[in-house]
Amino acid sequence: MVIIFTDENFEEGVLRSSLPVIVDFYADWCKPCKLMAAVVEEISNEFEVKLKAGKVNVEDSRAIAAMWGIKSLPTVLLFKNGEVVDKAIGAVQKTVLVEKINLL
Repeated sequence: MVIIFTDENFEEGVLRSSLPVIVDFYADWCKPCKLMAAVVEEISNEFEVKLKAGKVNVEDSRAIAAMWGIKSLPTVLLFKNGEVVDKAIGAVQKTVLVEKINLL
């Protein structure tokens, strides 16, 4: 299950999470973001006991996007213990993200 992170739940859901978290930063108008949404959904289902998966709409949560320096869409950040440990910019293949997750 992919969680929608907002200004209200980002700190608790991502920064204080006991599990690693993959966060997809997107916008509704972004076509490559739609591709990444499907990839993150698949990862969410495959790794549901190993990590949390979520997404942030950068237009609805501009402060979060600014806090993490999101300048290109889609951008996927991997968090562990409240810290960014890896990232992917642009639409990337699922295998790229799975490799990154397996290193956590």
